Amino acid sequence: MGSGGHPRGAARLGVPRRDAPGGTRLAGRLPLSDRRPDARRGAGPAARRRTRPRRPRRPPAGRGLPRVHHLARLAALVTKAGRRLRPLVPGEEADGQGFVDTPARARVWDLTRAGIRAGLDASLARLGVDAVDIVLLHDVEDRLPEVYATGFPALAELRDQKAVRAVGFGMNHSDVLARLVADLDVDVVLCAGRWTLLERTAFDDLLPVCERRGTSVVVGGVYNSGLLADPSPGAPYSYAPAAPALLARARQPGEICAEFAVPLKAAALRFPFGHPAVDSAVVGAAGPQEAAENAALFAWEIPDALWHTLVARGLLGPDLPLPLTAPGA
Repeated sequence: MGSGGHPRGAARLGVPRRDAPGGTRLAGRLPLSDRRPDARRGAGPAARRRTRPRRPRRPPAGRGLPRVHHLARLAALVTKAGRRLRPLVPGEEADGQGFVDTPARARVWDLTRAGIRAGLDASLARLGVDAVDIVLLHDVEDRLPEVYATGFPALAELRDQKAVRAVGFGMNHSDVLARLVADLDVDVVLCAGRWTLLERTAFDDLLPVCERRGTSVVVGGVYNSGLLADPSPGAPYSYAPAAPALLARARQPGEICAEFAVPLKAAALRFPFGHPAVDSAVVGAAGPQEAAENAALFAWEIPDALWHTLVARGLLGPDLPLPLTAPGA
């Protein structure tokens, strides 16, 4: 239990902590439970301005693609809010922002109550569904005054009206996510690239407050943009080619994994689940073959000795929680 008697992330979202051989479930089947009473709701303070280091920007996820095939209710369906799509004006060109085959529309920020509702309704129409399980405000680290004033209150209203089952935020700034979780009644956060075999930032700022507040964590970017999928020259890191020193660092856990006949990708996918606040991981797939590979990697039997070796050789901090099959061993 977290402080104040609130359940930890997995219990709060109704997700069993163990669902596959030696590991926790991939992003997908999240049978959200009814929300508990929470005195924190509506208690968020006014936004405070601050200065923070800027990390490299990545292409924003999603560009409002046309209506997709109807999704069977076998998984939690998650969408974003906070930006609307409008037709291009004469002479205006679509900004793909790193995506291909993007529709001829422009994205505009709108964190008003009406904008949040309109954006969600548009997403539902494109998805061809009547409802989604989770709605996230995505990449709003530079728009916090609007988030506190109208954006998050609008999401909370949708949750109170049972229009959605859970609400939260997604971004790669774990420090900002930590602040939002501390201030607001956040059900779930999607944190990309900050809790991996190479990065522990979220362990130091975000994960403690999520465990304390009972907020579930979905980990994205477990391969750090692809570096941990294949740490060879030219591999990306934070959406740019990785520096030689970082490439060398990424190869080290791979060498240890090879000693145990475990793919580096399997270890990278499993590692985040050592922390009790982590519910799920988002792993991209370009097609059915990669989706099947992800499932196989997730089910890979990883001996506890591999994790202990990573610690012994200084590649993981001795204070980090490990996804052991025999805790305490």
